[in-house]
Formats: sequence, C-alpha cells, structure tokens
Amino acid sequence: MNRITMLSSAEKVKGQGVASAYRELVNLMTTHHADKYDIAINTYRESEITHYHTIDFPFFLSTFAKKKRGVKVGYVHFLPETLDESLELPWIAKKVFYKYVIWFYKRMDVLVVVNPSFIPQLVAYGIPEEKIKYIPNFVSAKTFYPMATDEKKALRKAHGIEEDAFIAIGVGQVQHRKGVLDFIDVAKQLPDMQFIWAGGFSFGKITAGYKELKEIYDHPPANVTFPGIVERADMNTYYNMADVLFLPSFNELFPMAILEGMSSGLPVLLRDLELYEGILAGNYLQASDVAGFKAQLERMATDHAYLQDAKEAAEKGAAYYSEARLIGLWQQFYDGLLKG
Repeated sequence: MNRITMLSSAEKVKGQGVASAYRELVNLMTTHHADKYDIAINTYRESEITHYHTIDFPFFLSTFAKKKRGVKVGYVHFLPETLDESLELPWIAKKVFYKYVIWFYKRMDVLVVVNPSFIPQLVAYGIPEEKIKYIPNFVSAKTFYPMATDEKKALRKAHGIEEDAFIAIGVGQVQHRKGVLDFIDVAKQLPDMQFIWAGGFSFGKITAGYKELKEIYDHPPANVTFPGIVERADMNTYYNMADVLFLPSFNELFPMAILEGMSSGLPVLLRDLELYEGILAGNYLQASDVAGFKAQLERMATDHAYLQDAKEAAEKGAAYYSEARLIGLWQQFYDGLLKG
C-alpha cells in the first residue's frame, strides 16, 4: 500500500483556517481512502508522498532527505503579502521570514493552492506554473449542517438571544485584514440587529493592529458579542444561531468559514473582492463598503424572498465545495503523483 505522510503543526494554534483545512483533508483520507493509502501524521518515515501542510523549520530540513520523502507536496495557504496584513514583525524578521516562505515553497515538487488567483503570484516568485495545482477547500456536511428550527430556538435561548432577532455572524481571527472595524461600524448603524464575531487573537500581540482591536474586543457595542476562539466542534451551533454569515475581509485566500457557513445553511455576505469571483460567483451577496453592507443586511432582515434566494445560492456553493465532490479530486491528485 502506498504511504502518504502528512506533516502539520496547524492545530497547535487555535482559530486558524489552515487547521480546519488540514483536519478536513485528514478526515477525508482516513475515512474514504484508508483501503488505498497508508496515512501517517507527523512522522519522518519513508513515504511515496509527503504532504507539508505548514512550513515549520524541522519540516523544511526534512525536505533534504529526498529518497525518504518521496514526492513533496506543499499546501499553500498564504503568501508573504497576506501575512504582511496579519502580523506585525520587526522589519528584519519580516524580510527573513518572507524569504523563507518562498524558499520553502520552492523546495516542494508540487504546490497545491486553495485559490487559483494565487497561481500567477507564485509564478511571479519564480515557481514554474506546471508545479502548481488548484484544489479547493471543502467541509463535511456531517460537521456543518442546518439544524431543526426548534434546535435553533433552543440555542438562541441558551445564549440569551431573542427568538426573533436578526443575527449576523463573522468568523475568523480578529485582524484588520478581516474587516473587523467595518463589522463593528455596521453593527453600530444597525442597533436593532445582533452581531457575533467568533474568533480571537490567535497570534497574540504580534497581530496587526492588536492594541486598537483589543480595546474594541474588550468593550464592544451593546449589540456585538465576542465569544472568543470557538472550538471547531462547537462552530456549527454558532452558525445555526445566525441568519447570515457576514465577512467584510479586505484580503483572503479561500476562507473555510465561508464553506462552513454555506454548509450550515446560511446566506453569505462578502466584500466584493476579485478573488471571490472565480470561485464563488453566484453563491454570495456582496458590497464594497459599510453603507453597502448595511443596505444588504437591512434588505435581508425585511425581505424574506431576498433572504431565501441568498440561502439557495449558498446551498449551491455548499454542494460544489462538499466533501462528496472532493473525494475523487484528491484521489485523482495523489494517484497522478504516484504514477508520474
């Protein structure tokens, strides 16, 4: 049986989409392909394929044992420019680390990107396009799913939320890049709605804009709740309490939260970013600024038909990025590497 080894430290830091994507793939492989591949995690055994999910320095050193690693696959969840808007590092540390990120990617035989918009950016860093493969993120409908109406009512009651309240939920690390300030501004202009941001400061004080964001996090408007970093096993309950997933991010890759929300039955409101056009076209509502977000939320709260259309659009997205569809894609990818 062909051996595939997964190397990852993603789950050491809570509240990251990287960890969610890693866990989904491991679950898929061990559940659906256990009879085809011998899967191991975080060992340095000899393997036909070694799949690097994170860029730890010990993992980098392991790439030099070429015969033991087999085909080296790197998962690209970020580029230096996306990190630049997430972390505040001393300039010299930033310069060295960003070079290391690209150096790590260049050590791979194949790179898997979760968004096709990253392909030209990697090529610009000198990585041949033929080494790059696009395979989107996905979520399991067993983990994220719509609950029954009475269950949703019970959840709201347990969290002290009115049964008929209109709730918008945001998910992710509390960062400027995630559009948290716009999320708060919209909430201030819609005091009759409830807003929840599930996430925290996964990287502590080196988070970009930490001081300003921590003040808001500790003293939010009356209609905004920050429950902190929520365990992934509990996130489905938060999605099911809400009426819409609202993510006003300025820069993203392919947020797992979008797929989780869609799979949980929520319509999705996003900023009109170019990177969403090729992967989510027709599956979400969009706006470009606070006024636009406010108008979209007001219409969803008062126009049932508009809200229902948005839900149905999101359901199509959930089906397209489901575990059921991605099972075959990953098998095809790994089999292709083994044959090639």
